[in-house]
Amino acid sequence: MSGYDASTAARVVVGVSGSLGSVTALRRATALARRLGAELWPVLAWEPSGGDPAARRSPAAGPPIEEWQRLAKQRLAHVLDEIFGEGGPGVPMHAVVVRGAPGRALVAIADREDDFLVVGAGRRGLRGAISRRVSRHCLTHAVCLVLAVPPSPLESDLMSVHRRNAWHLRMDTRGL
Repeated sequence: MSGYDASTAARVVVGVSGSLGSVTALRRATALARRLGAELWPVLAWEPSGGDPAARRSPAAGPPIEEWQRLAKQRLAHVLDEIFGEGGPGVPMHAVVVRGAPGRALVAIADREDDFLVVGAGRRGLRGAISRRVSRHCLTHAVCLVLAVPPSPLESDLMSVHRRNAWHLRMDTRGL
């Protein structure tokens, strides 16, 4: 971190998908933006189902691109409303919905050296693998500082309960 003056960060860019990991990252990014006096940029990146190549090959197979865009905006608005409510984050905010792969989109938006990029870093499973891929891309390609936020301990507990329920296993409720 030598040569970096945290007080000059103009923007804190954070990837938001609605997952528990991204919500944890959003909360960290908000606290960081408050501390730095920076603007918060929550970003939801989306791609058509099957990716852009599938959408180009068969555009009639799924909903129109405008519908995907509308749903992405709606999802981001819902997540921000759930986290911040009517009061907002307490810092200036510029929410962004962008079409593209999440890692590339986040790096493209956090393109200034004085930006700060915050991403969730998953642990296990398919969603964790996707989250790790996004965080790895950001860590290796970003021109600014990147904070990879580990999942909340509550997320691990929640996933454990979910697995036990899915397999119809008994739960030890003595610790509850």
